[in-house]
Amino acid sequence: MSALIEVRGLSKTFSVNRGIFARRATLTAVASVDLDVHKGEVLGIVGESGCGKSTLARMILGLLPPTTGTVRLDGKDIQTLPRREIARRMQPVFQDPYSSLNPRRRIASIVALPLEVQGIGSAEERRAKAIAALDKVGLPARYADHYPNELSGGQRQRVAIARALITEPEIVICDEPTSALDVSVQSQILNLLMDLKQNLGLTYIFISHNLAVVEHLATRVAVMYLGRIVELGPTAELFRNPRHPYTQALLASVLTPEPGLGLPEALLGTASPDPLNVPSGCPFHPRCPQAMEMCRTHVPQRVATESGFAACHLVNGRASQAA
Repeated sequence: MSALIEVRGLSKTFSVNRGIFARRATLTAVASVDLDVHKGEVLGIVGESGCGKSTLARMILGLLPPTTGTVRLDGKDIQTLPRREIARRMQPVFQDPYSSLNPRRRIASIVALPLEVQGIGSAEERRAKAIAALDKVGLPARYADHYPNELSGGQRQRVAIARALITEPEIVICDEPTSALDVSVQSQILNLLMDLKQNLGLTYIFISHNLAVVEHLATRVAVMYLGRIVELGPTAELFRNPRHPYTQALLASVLTPEPGLGLPEALLGTASPDPLNVPSGCPFHPRCPQAMEMCRTHVPQRVATESGFAACHLVNGRASQAA
């Protein structure tokens, strides 16, 4: 089956100021990522805060140019596609419904903004489509003339989802869409997203630190660590038989609802390494309880698993290398 989105060799580096008297450093946010997204699936991307999930999402959306590598949409490099075509086919839902909505605009205007930017329809037609989109996410028409500060967090996130749907996209990229919401509201938004997927035939890339949510929603899962995908596979298989030690540690722990706190240090021995000083060899080796000498010197290659891959020397001893 051909991929709707093909990511090949995608990397992103940033030049970082380390202080007045220090030289600028290079931070590698995403490193040599290869990834396919198929029509109709929900691809979950998980990992600790700072692992590169959001940077990867922004490059897929065309909001951030890659340092190297390509993102192809139906075989076409998105860097060569008109911005309007990308926006028509792919839309984001960001983490914070409080900061992602313009407080000076009424709700109907916020939802209709993608149509306005693309010059689609008259003002009356755009408003009618906005009200229809609000209805799809469970908000009555009376909310059309409200301002964001008059809505609850869950209602604001519904507005953000309606805005994403207004162009009738094929792909929606959800970047931690529930982490800023109360637990009681999170399940409502997740159920809404899945209902919309079924009704509209959407394809999702779902970014989260919450493994329980990803297990419930995703058909496949990619695990990221320090900018790299260290394991990828069907959700049930990956949760039942994780191959990479980092995936094993994630599943053995209870990820905190505060993304910035990451994993408890006791599980992995050390805190997350400095992304400006990535360890040699396998970047995970300082935290890995199974690290071997070669892990300190050689970057592991992708190794085929049952229906995916893992980038680990331990797996390499038990499986054939992926092509």
